[in-house]
Amino acid sequence: AAGVRRIEALTGAAAEELMYKKDDLIEGLKAFFNNAKDLTSVIKKTIEENADLHKQLESYVRKREDELKDRLIKSAHNEGGVTLIKHVVPFPPEVVKNVIFKIAAEVQQGLFCVIGCVNQGKPTITLMISKDLTTDGNLNAGSIVREAAKLIQGGGGGAAHFATAGGKNPDGLNAAIDRAVELAHLK
Repeated sequence: AAGVRRIEALTGAAAEELMYKKDDLIEGLKAFFNNAKDLTSVIKKTIEENADLHKQLESYVRKREDELKDRLIKSAHNEGGVTLIKHVVPFPPEVVKNVIFKIAAEVQQGLFCVIGCVNQGKPTITLMISKDLTTDGNLNAGSIVREAAKLIQGGGGGAAHFATAGGKNPDGLNAAIDRAVELAHLK
């Protein structure tokens, strides 16, 4: 009912057991932190250090993403007026996605970028096509990546300008990337 307060309590043996459990938990935490006298401040300091390390790691990853973006743009080939970037990189799919969007922000016209990676034994293909190449309906990243993914025993899809696919066969990754380029009729 509205305005009613409930109080839950333990008494007797149950209350005693709860106190023992809490005491064991605190002693376990103290042991984990080398029997620190002020457990609260040690835990707070550890949390702050962890947050600082996390920020440093994020900064390092962003820097590496920018370096990879620059390297991939420099490796691009011109195929019939289209900037073609195709590569396999040793980074996880989320990094590849960030990099491919950074490339698209820099090369806004005539871009066909397909990047493959293997993460935890599973291959992934990421495809970005600049919007000017998808407007006439001839190129569709979702359709291309779906067809290319068959070579890595997988599937995928996405929008006309961006799509991803995952699979089970990392040995077919290079062939899948080549198939994506072939399906775009760039060579």
